Amino acid sequence: MQEDQKTLGSPPPADAGQRGPAEHERREQIISAAGEHFRHYGYEKTTVADLAKAIGLSKAYIYKFFDSKQAIGQAVCTMCLAEISDAAMAVVNERRPASERLRRVFKVVAQHSGDMFFHDRKIHDLATTSINEKWSSTYKYKENLLAIVRAVLRDGREAGEFERKTPLDETARAIMLALDCVTHPAVLVVRLDTLDEDAMLMANLVLRSLAP
Repeated sequence: MQEDQKTLGSPPPADAGQRGPAEHERREQIISAAGEHFRHYGYEKTTVADLAKAIGLSKAYIYKFFDSKQAIGQAVCTMCLAEISDAAMAVVNERRPASERLRRVFKVVAQHSGDMFFHDRKIHDLATTSINEKWSSTYKYKENLLAIVRAVLRDGREAGEFERKTPLDETARAIMLALDCVTHPAVLVVRLDTLDEDAMLMANLVLRSLAP
């Protein structure tokens, strides 16, 4: 974990703006309803009053769980980004050589990012806000991707597929930079038409650099 923090910087509090019990049916209801509202109207144009009306709750009740609209936005963003990291984590557990799994991580992340951010443009805008304002949701997402990359790298090194001279942390950081081309909303905006091809080109370049 110390190495991960060195890579990603000091994380913001994971529970910033959260109130009440972490596991609560109403909390999940608010997050789910807020996600649908943001998808339709956008994060910037939505107020807590709008969410309260849409859900059928009072603003005061929503504030029992979240201290601001940003806190709700962070929760929604965390939920959406987790779908991408969960899909990538499933690749880690596949019974394939590490080189194939790393290539598939690039492919899966690119596909899910493209689907979420461009077939669901309002969520793309929310993700952009989360990056610009350094929300904990973005840090958690990068932390999850880093763990995925490190796991595949370890497997590849143990199997003799990848070189072992470069420190593991340095290699993982470099791959995270390469993944920016298929994860960062600002980059995706201008690369959507070639997203899958770009992901494979970058993955192949990374794999050549990892050859023992």
